[in-house]
Amino acid sequence: MASRSTGRQNNASGSTRGAGSAKPGPYRGPKRGGSGRAGGKPRPGRPASSRPGAKPGEKRVGGPRPGGRRDAPAVKSGANKSDSKKFRPRKGQSGKIFAQERGERRAEQHYRGPHRPRRPRAAPVDRLDVHDPNGVRLQKLMAQAGVASRRVCEQMIEEGRVVVDGQPVTELGVRVDPAKATVQVDGITIQTDESKVYYAFNKPEGVLATMEDPEGRPCITDYLDPNKRERIFHVGRLDVATEGLLLLTNDGELANRLMHPSYEVPKKYLVQVRGPMEHGVGAEMKKGIRLEDGVARVDEFRLVDSTPGHLLVEVTIHSGRNRIVRRLFDAVGHPVEKLVRTEMGPVRIGSQKQGTVRNLSKVEIGQLLAAVEL
Repeated sequence: MASRSTGRQNNASGSTRGAGSAKPGPYRGPKRGGSGRAGGKPRPGRPASSRPGAKPGEKRVGGPRPGGRRDAPAVKSGANKSDSKKFRPRKGQSGKIFAQERGERRAEQHYRGPHRPRRPRAAPVDRLDVHDPNGVRLQKLMAQAGVASRRVCEQMIEEGRVVVDGQPVTELGVRVDPAKATVQVDGITIQTDESKVYYAFNKPEGVLATMEDPEGRPCITDYLDPNKRERIFHVGRLDVATEGLLLLTNDGELANRLMHPSYEVPKKYLVQVRGPMEHGVGAEMKKGIRLEDGVARVDEFRLVDSTPGHLLVEVTIHSGRNRIVRRLFDAVGHPVEKLVRTEMGPVRIGSQKQGTVRNLSKVEIGQLLAAVEL
């Protein structure tokens, strides 16, 4: 039986290698100068050059290839070749690709160009009684008072949430005098008078709640900035042994209302007394205890902590009578060991260090004014 040939056919010699002949060497590609076929011979039926009459080694210059496709049209800069076939300038658009995306358009008679939608012109505000041509824009004044950003303040005005001198304002462009106008947002008055100041002082024990002391004892002035020449006074009093929050301001109307009992501004205290305490003392203090100047009571009574021999109680009271908290606890048989005022209305002492003075925030000022109907 004849054995099958496993060799390759040699085109040059036409001989066939048998199965027992030497193995062929690795393929090294066509020879240099060839046309890609073995032996460097051109394919049958195709001329050696790309056009008739061309000399060997001569490059083709211009013109279409014989029998081939024409060259693609020139593509403008900034685009792919594929875009040159798809791009067709529209009316009013320049001849460059992507002109619409860059906003490049020709100036035409009816073309006005891309622009942001314009806000409709607001109604004249001269007809409003609260408008002051020489004043400050209302939204700017609100932003400076810490209400919100100008854009949000404009939305508040358009929604009818702002009242100036008792008159609702819904138009933008209203100007007001900060020193005279009363501006309320959602029923809360914002402080627009820059001449008025409001401070929170964390009074240490042993400091007199007065601005000056003829005997030279420690007082409030010792903790104020000497460079500020403002004439301020304290709202209410704290005895020498009591620590905590004391408000300072030059707003006389606010100070008078905060101290007046008709407005019932709540004040919160932490009280340390000797323990244990009998059951029902808190209910008795809420009901009222008769003192030498009348009946006094607390609004809230809460046990915070207890240690052997001591109790920490939190009470809320709106009365401003002298030493009222100490006298109430003396009346129930638990003298006060330590007393700290932690809150007065919406203002809290928080983590403020003893002996420091801080400015009240715009929100705290607004809440204080609202608490006394200012």
